Amino acid sequence: MLSSTWNFIKRHKRKFIFAGVFVGGVYLLGKYAQRKIQEMQEREATEYIAQARRQFHFESNQRTCNMTVLSMLPTLRETIVHHLNSESLTALLKTKPANKLEIWEDLKIISFTRSIVAVYSTCMLVVLLRVQLNIIGGYLYLDNSVTKNGMTPLAPPDVQQQYLSSIQHLLGEGLIELITVVKKAVQEVLGPVSLKQSLSLQELEQQLTQVRQLVEEGCASSKHKSLSWYMMPDEENTLASQACGLTENDVTTIKLLNETRDILESPDFITVLCTCLSRGFIRFLDNMSEFFRPPQGDSNPSSTPDRSVLSHVSLPLAKIIPIINGQIHSICSEIPSHFVQDLLLIDQMKEFAANVYETFSTPQELQN
Repeated sequence: MLSSTWNFIKRHKRKFIFAGVFVGGVYLLGKYAQRKIQEMQEREATEYIAQARRQFHFESNQRTCNMTVLSMLPTLRETIVHHLNSESLTALLKTKPANKLEIWEDLKIISFTRSIVAVYSTCMLVVLLRVQLNIIGGYLYLDNSVTKNGMTPLAPPDVQQQYLSSIQHLLGEGLIELITVVKKAVQEVLGPVSLKQSLSLQELEQQLTQVRQLVEEGCASSKHKSLSWYMMPDEENTLASQACGLTENDVTTIKLLNETRDILESPDFITVLCTCLSRGFIRFLDNMSEFFRPPQGDSNPSSTPDRSVLSHVSLPLAKIIPIINGQIHSICSEIPSHFVQDLLLIDQMKEFAANVYETFSTPQELQN
């Protein structure tokens, strides 16, 4: 029996060798595939954890943006009120001066100017901080990443402080220039309008649209070229002020400022800013609509009348002025108001912020 078995093996030796090689190959291939699958699973798990960590960091950064906006609104409001002090005019009117009409005309211009400037500057503050804090947030994510291996931080604390202090341009020179431009536009549009003339909400909207056109279309022919100048000065001015004795941190800060400037001049940013401004002026008019309600006998006082109903309600300009004058307190409110919440919840703003963060938190972007 053993000899017959041995003869059988000898006759089919090649088949047995082939079968052995095949089985061994399948075993090795299985082991290789198993190892590769394990490596792929580990890589996917690592990527998932990294993505989750980056997403958490991004969402935390957005909350920081919102808190920062709210914390800066009182400073913005106080600065606008300081430069456009209507309270001194209203106090003067109470003394019944001889030039009462002249003071009313000044109050008209200042009241409209400061509310319109409040809308512009609040929108600019929201979008600018969103850009700056997401640039810094992206760099901080890379600095905290395990892949940094102790390398020099991309955004050390001194650079962060120096970079974020550039927001003072919007609260200083940029705001003063914006006030000048808006005031000139208000004088051109509303200057000829009599204090006794009645305006409906729709007519008021038309007046505001004309002011916006003068401000925004005038940017193209002015020395500032675009609305972005009010948020950040020209590159030449920034470099000139730091031309001598630049430290390594200064160079890094200038790099951040230049990257920010490129974003502010991009078509995507301009689109987001325009969307923000449109939403801001819509909310501004919605706030005003509360004072254009028809008499209670004509409608349900608990309901919010639509624009078609409000178009039939008119108020003398002299009565609109105090209402306009007080809007700055709801626009630049540190307590979350409908105005600021509307701006912070704009979908285009969220998408743009995510794109900025993605760009500056991706290591490949730094390998130029």
